[in-house]
Amino acid sequence: MKETINYIQDRLTTMPEVGLVLGSGLGVLAEEIIDPVIIPYEDIPGFPVSTVEGHAGRLIIGELSGVPVMTMQGRFHYYEGYDMQKITFPIRVMQGLDIKTLIVTNAAGGINLTFTPGTIMLITDHINLMGTNPLIGPNLAQFGPRFPDMTQAYCPRLRAIAQKVAQELGINLREGVYAGLTGPSYETPAEIKFLRAIGADAVGMSTVPEVIVANHGGMKVLGISCITNMAAGVSGQRLNHDEVIETANKVRDNLRSLLLGILNNLR
Repeated sequence: MKETINYIQDRLTTMPEVGLVLGSGLGVLAEEIIDPVIIPYEDIPGFPVSTVEGHAGRLIIGELSGVPVMTMQGRFHYYEGYDMQKITFPIRVMQGLDIKTLIVTNAAGGINLTFTPGTIMLITDHINLMGTNPLIGPNLAQFGPRFPDMTQAYCPRLRAIAQKVAQELGINLREGVYAGLTGPSYETPAEIKFLRAIGADAVGMSTVPEVIVANHGGMKVLGISCITNMAAGVSGQRLNHDEVIETANKVRDNLRSLLLGILNNLR
């Protein structure tokens, strides 16, 4: 971790204040970073490499909407074969660089029957159904306690800022609970009925491990899901990743405006 942090620090002129994790089809926002320092994941000591279509696999550091940011253009997933510590390693690196705020985005399947493809959902809470936890093992006491509180895993203040910006932009920003499963298979219709029964509004294969580690390390977290498809059994259609990317591309202008407005309100 120290080697990774030193490698990144040696390439920076300004220290980032906000971490951004951009999910499937959403990485285009990183292209707008001013004076970017671009580092491919494969060049960073200790970093995994993203293998998923729609994830560019680069760290881009610079200024966005007046705020120094470190942006992950693509993330890592449990289903790629990485363990939980590898998946969340970039979040630990951000903490080592003294980044206090994390904004995570993802592409998700809609469970809430009032959602449609293209809905943007502010995550209010999550349900960890991955069957494991990134904090299993020795506790890294320099980052946080053995048993971190998750009562406000998604910062109320950041959520209020997001809603204010959305209202100003005329974006219908919904709210809901995100369920995290391992994938890579999409859920069955029966599993979706179960998820709806336990209170989930959207489902995906990421985000939860990163948010757990972010909270353990004292970061304030904002989570945003782009509902790219309705989950299995809702619309009667079969699911595919191409649809996910296509819908993410259609709503990225709204998501771009929303994220830039949120960053502008953090200054």
